[in-house]
Amino acid sequence: MVEASPVSAPQAATVRVGDPSPASALRLGLLFAAITLGLQTASNLWQAHIGYGYFRDELYYILCGRHLAWGYVDHGPLVAVQARLAIALFGRSLAGMRMLSAAAGAASVFLTGILCWALGGRRPAQALAMLCVLIAPIYLGTGSYLSMNSCEPMFWMGCLLPLILIRRGAPERLRLWFGLSGGLGLLNKPSLAFFLLCLLAALLVTPARRLLASKWAAAGIALLILIALPNLVWQVHNHWPTLEFLRNGQLHNKNIKLPPLPFLGTQLRNLNPLTALVWVPGLVWLLRNPQAKAWRWLGLAYLIFLAMMMGMHAKDYYVSPVYPILFAAGGIAWEHRFARRTAVIRNRAFACPVFQGALIATAILLLPLAIPLLRPPDWIATMKATHLYGQSTNSENESSGPLPQFFADRFGWQEEADDVARVYRSLSPDDQKKVGILCSNYGEASAINFLTTGLPFAISVHNNYFLWGPHGYTGEVMIVINGATPEEMRQYYQSVEVVGLMGTPYSMPFEHRNIYLAHGRKANLLADWPAMKEYI
Repeated sequence: MVEASPVSAPQAATVRVGDPSPASALRLGLLFAAITLGLQTASNLWQAHIGYGYFRDELYYILCGRHLAWGYVDHGPLVAVQARLAIALFGRSLAGMRMLSAAAGAASVFLTGILCWALGGRRPAQALAMLCVLIAPIYLGTGSYLSMNSCEPMFWMGCLLPLILIRRGAPERLRLWFGLSGGLGLLNKPSLAFFLLCLLAALLVTPARRLLASKWAAAGIALLILIALPNLVWQVHNHWPTLEFLRNGQLHNKNIKLPPLPFLGTQLRNLNPLTALVWVPGLVWLLRNPQAKAWRWLGLAYLIFLAMMMGMHAKDYYVSPVYPILFAAGGIAWEHRFARRTAVIRNRAFACPVFQGALIATAILLLPLAIPLLRPPDWIATMKATHLYGQSTNSENESSGPLPQFFADRFGWQEEADDVARVYRSLSPDDQKKVGILCSNYGEASAINFLTTGLPFAISVHNNYFLWGPHGYTGEVMIVINGATPEEMRQYYQSVEVVGLMGTPYSMPFEHRNIYLAHGRKANLLADWPAMKEYI
């Protein structure tokens, strides 16, 4: 196996003719990827069996997939394509719809092993690094539902791997791989732009800056910009809605703002505290070990990005896509530390069985926090007995009730859709022709639009639903779901009747809302629409 020990000159060690091929690393990586995919698929089949439904954002992404565009208010366009493709391939199957996210999580595990190989790690290092990524609660969670977060590590590490290979002497044209991964990553989630800036700063202050000085580097950056450009044009055309969305989140104190030390504490929790024994030595190895001199920029990029996220009071999980590179380096640090062990000398994948067994044991203990594998009553009882769960596990300030927000947002949608369908079908044929359905947020509207048939398109002023408009509804007859009291509703409508109640014991508390049948809106909804916008 290649020991990528850089020489003292700024040049990186190159792959020599006698170096082994990456075939062994590829086989091991595929094995761990298959385990990851199998685990996620089995867990999603089980979740559907025990009563967990679609996650709020999944419903929204599915509707975005029905309205494909180069941009959306609160996310990139790639997740809408992912949703459209998942529905086309797997229909309404909960496990099938999440298959692409599970595959992205498996790809991230695979890339971790290849990154470890590229940095000079052998099978013991690769297996330890991939095991850490496989069991980390944050990756288990994001890979378990249709989301853009599941793809982030794949694209971020897809940017780093070609740079590492080029630093080792691989062909310069691999910079196009960097451009492709970076461009798609920006279409997936704009937060990659912040990491790329930190990566640029880290390269500039180290000898690795020479990676930026070639025509292929310019070509890679140009490809990245070309791929991301349509989204930028969409932002300009729609008056920068994503920036407005981010600004409103800060102004309305939507997210929990953590000081630096608690923010670091969430990194330990998100990754499984025991894995800190791998990624922290990995960071130290990148920054201080003489054998890692060519890779200093990787450690610096992490530190700069971490400081930026803490300074911006970002959500704690925004840092998670960068950790696979630290796990890859940490695997090498462990391999070097125990280089004289027989299992390491013999190049065995599980060369530290006691520690790796402990990692698996803690992963099993923490698994119910990452993926909803227990029925709600059993989950609540288990958490009370073990004291593993606290409100600190939420990333937003809204109370989530007995279940964490990540679980609670999977309840109540079918009940809401069925209730609204019942109200609609109770109307006279004349009212059915002109009724509109107005919801408070994209989750409520998307549930109605996806989980029912034959109803008018449910509208909302929340995020991208605002851009889709009021669909011609004037307000003459409306089914309205919101948190207003009947007295408050009568300020806007001539007559108001409570005809249903949304909410289940396990759904988010703010989703316990009245369902109103309202007649005679005092002001035309079409005229009021521009002032009702909610980007948050």
